[in-house]
Amino acid sequence: MNEAETRAELIDLALKAAGWGIIADSRIRREVIAPGRLIGSSKRAQSDIADYVLVYKGENSPSSKPKNENSPTPKA
Repeated sequence: MNEAETRAELIDLALKAAGWGIIADSRIRREVIAPGRLIGSSKRAQSDIADYVLVYKGENSPSSKPKNENSPTPKA
C-alpha cells in the first residue's frame, strides 16, 4: 500500500471515525506548509510540510507524520 492509499483507506477514515471534520468547528487540513520552529532571536528553522493539521475552533493541533500501525510505539 502506498502513502496515498494509506491516507485514503486508513488515516482519513480513522480521523472521521474520531469526529474530525464532522464535529462542528473541526477541520482536517492535508499537506500544509508549516513554518519552522522558533530557534531564537526571532529566527525560524527551515519550514516543513505537515501531512495533517487538525483544526478545532480555529486552533491548530500538533500533528506528526503517520506511522505504520504495526510500528512500535515510542516510550516516554
